[in-house]
Amino acid sequence: MTAVGVNLLWCVPGRVGGSEEYISRMLAPLATAAPDLEIALFVLPGFTVAHPELSTAFEIVTAPVSGAQRSVRVLAERTWLAREVRRRHLEVVHHAGGTAPSGSNGAGVVLSVHDIQYAAYPQYFRLVKRAWLRYELPASLRRARVITTPSEFVRGSLVEELGADAEQIAVVPHGLPAGFASGDFDEEALRARYDVPGPFLVFPAVTYPHKNHLLLLDALARLEDRPELRLVLPGAAGLGEDALVHAIHQRGLRDRVVRTGRVSDRDRDGLLRCADALVFPSRYEGFGAPVLEAMAVGTPVLAAATTALPEVVGSAGLLLDPDDGDAWARAITSILDDEALRAELIAAGRARAAELTATRSAAALALAYRDALARPPC
Repeated sequence: MTAVGVNLLWCVPGRVGGSEEYISRMLAPLATAAPDLEIALFVLPGFTVAHPELSTAFEIVTAPVSGAQRSVRVLAERTWLAREVRRRHLEVVHHAGGTAPSGSNGAGVVLSVHDIQYAAYPQYFRLVKRAWLRYELPASLRRARVITTPSEFVRGSLVEELGADAEQIAVVPHGLPAGFASGDFDEEALRARYDVPGPFLVFPAVTYPHKNHLLLLDALARLEDRPELRLVLPGAAGLGEDALVHAIHQRGLRDRVVRTGRVSDRDRDGLLRCADALVFPSRYEGFGAPVLEAMAVGTPVLAAATTALPEVVGSAGLLLDPDDGDAWARAITSILDDEALRAELIAAGRARAAELTATRSAAALALAYRDALARPPC
């Protein structure tokens, strides 16, 4: 058996968005996909409640810190976790949150980098965090024997922007568990709860500026002949919140835009299943899990033709310029009115989603662990 430790101290349940779902979905099948690996997860208090499927499959080691402060979590990685790695004689340590602290004690380091958005949009990061990432990420890349990314786009970005060795990087894409969002749900009650009795579009995302919510307001305003059409925006408030609220009022769209705030996974999945389309105009994605989720449940996808989204969607959705509101309005009209197009996109989306499974992701991650064990120390 190969002793593997997975550092999840960066993962504050419910606060890190897509990267939390990515790693939890990828880890869950590992127990059966790689029985030769003896895996321990190093987590914060509360993680086992949020992810019971992982706590029953792996040894859980809870850190003696609350996780409320980033600086304390970082210190715990460099002290408590380093001691645990040494005490347990771990052969591989997987730092799944984008940085790898020193103190691996000779274990093979696997580093997961979800994206390098700070390099593309530095203005959206506080000065201290930006400076930290500019120092710590290159140092982490040097410490890693194997680097994993969720897409070829992120792999290429690491090579071009930071000079990473392409031969060290393995693409481990997002994957969905079997039967994702396939259970029974009360559509009528869901629609009543969120006041969407008729056709609607959905865009689940925190209101960060790069998510490009304003483009959707532009497109919706152009569809004046469809006053019944709603735009549903599940997600917490981010740096772009004030601009979004102002634009909704300025454009007179208060009755057509539904703000739900953060919703439960069950309601999020239900909204995806009920929606006439997922609209995803984000300017930067390391992968873009919501487009995969929408394809899996048979909802047509309109996405920005940027970063990792074309790679994920392929020919299974409509890819559009994230600055062209008129093109988005025309595409939305086509999705709503053209039954043949809808049927084509639904079928293509389901086929694409079937290629991206959690089991496949787990197998790719297990291969990265074995590769780290085989490679010489950095």
